[in-house]
Amino acid sequence: MSKLPAAFDSLKFPVIASPLFIISNPKLVIAQCKAGVVGSMPALNARPAEQLEEWLIEITEALAAHNREHPDQPAAPFAINQIVHKSNDRLEHDMAMCVKYKVPIIITSLGAREDVNEAAHSYGGIVLHDVINNKFAKKAIEKGADGLIAVASGAGGHAGVKSPFALIQEIREWFDGPVALSGSIATGGAVLAAQAMGADFAYIGSAFIATDEARAAEDYKQAVVDSTSDDIVLSNLFTGVHGNYLAPSIRNAGLDPENLPESDPSKMNFGGDAKKAWKDIWGCGQGIGAIKAVVPTAELVARLKREYQEAKSRITA
Repeated sequence: MSKLPAAFDSLKFPVIASPLFIISNPKLVIAQCKAGVVGSMPALNARPAEQLEEWLIEITEALAAHNREHPDQPAAPFAINQIVHKSNDRLEHDMAMCVKYKVPIIITSLGAREDVNEAAHSYGGIVLHDVINNKFAKKAIEKGADGLIAVASGAGGHAGVKSPFALIQEIREWFDGPVALSGSIATGGAVLAAQAMGADFAYIGSAFIATDEARAAEDYKQAVVDSTSDDIVLSNLFTGVHGNYLAPSIRNAGLDPENLPESDPSKMNFGGDAKKAWKDIWGCGQGIGAIKAVVPTAELVARLKREYQEAKSRITA
């Protein structure tokens, strides 16, 4: 395992909750951190832009209060996701807010920029960068990222197509820093498997959609509970980047999930228009067969921890 930065000192369970477009909000982030996993949200979920500062105040104050009241069980750190793509005209503003409130972890996606990494490092924050292959991984580290999120096949939302075995293996040939693995992880056994492959953390998103605190429509949450990997469709239609989505939501939008057109990647859009156009297209990963009910975040994390220990016991028995 890697020698981890100090930002992870309070993290006792190796899970990072991935930022969920539209869905993640302060309520969910705070619940995740209190339960003992890294909570995260996209900066762009705060709309208008001024709301981001309000949300950062809410999160930092809530976690500080929790730590004062529970010094023996401090909350895990939190992360803010920044879309580092030319269509994101809020990046400068949103990073300034992250610097102001000293966000412990910045997760960057869709581009690697030295100035973003330097801004995080200016106050002691760290940067984890989303990658779908070894080429992008090397570029991210060259530009100053501290760690990597290996987005393998089966991940919800923007996803890679590489097997997690291949992706982690190739990254670990040259990189000994922090690595999280994303893709179909929804059980404690899968968390342990990610570590066995060489990752430091499991990166879990879709399972948190079906929680009480998530800002998702009730139909969305229930669809996660009712669906399996057979209901996941990979398409680049909705943002210009390939991602995994729930077939029922595609049908509800009047489209045939088995015959979706290809999008022009040069017209990627992650601004307000994209959110409005596709707000009812539901991103989701292939691991959702393990999700059987909508539960509080604390209950989901407790299940993951219990399964993790059971899996360890089976291996050592």
